[in-house]
Amino acid sequence: MGHGGDVIAELVTDHQEVEELFGKIEALPAGDAQRKKYADQAVMELVRHSIAEEAYLYPAVRDFLPDGDSVADKEIEDHAEAERTMKDLEAVDADDPEFDRLVGALMTEIRSHVRDEEDNLFPRLRAAASEDELTKLGDKVRQAKKTAPTRPHPSAPDTPPANKLLAPGTGMVDRVRDALTGRGKD
Repeated sequence: MGHGGDVIAELVTDHQEVEELFGKIEALPAGDAQRKKYADQAVMELVRHSIAEEAYLYPAVRDFLPDGDSVADKEIEDHAEAERTMKDLEAVDADDPEFDRLVGALMTEIRSHVRDEEDNLFPRLRAAASEDELTKLGDKVRQAKKTAPTRPHPSAPDTPPANKLLAPGTGMVDRVRDALTGRGKD
């Protein structure tokens, strides 16, 4: 969850960790209960990652890129779509036929989003911002992930300042729920 380096290195490492979880899901047969555990872990990582991007990366994109507003708006809409899928996924078990449809949709959404960020957004941001600015953003993203929610909240605000104000409290409640239920543990 906290890897070090500039914001791009931090977020690419998050992407790789989620892809590993997706690979574990795909390697198991349909209906295997372990698939739900891996899906829960992926959702926890994706929610923290998204919250941090919305709080710090996308405001920076708005500042550094000439078309930053439209780029950030598109990325936030991608997050909203994935968050709705994660919310639906949260309600089904691995042996429910709907699980396979939802986890497949989530993988498709996330893989497309990651490819877009890594192939387009991140190179543009690296060219537009200084290494010092990117490093400071990496520190802010790591801090945000520590207190971010771990469950999807599709109706929560996606942009500052409201998201920065509400995320830590929601995150605390989510982590208590996770501890009580064992969610996200092997």
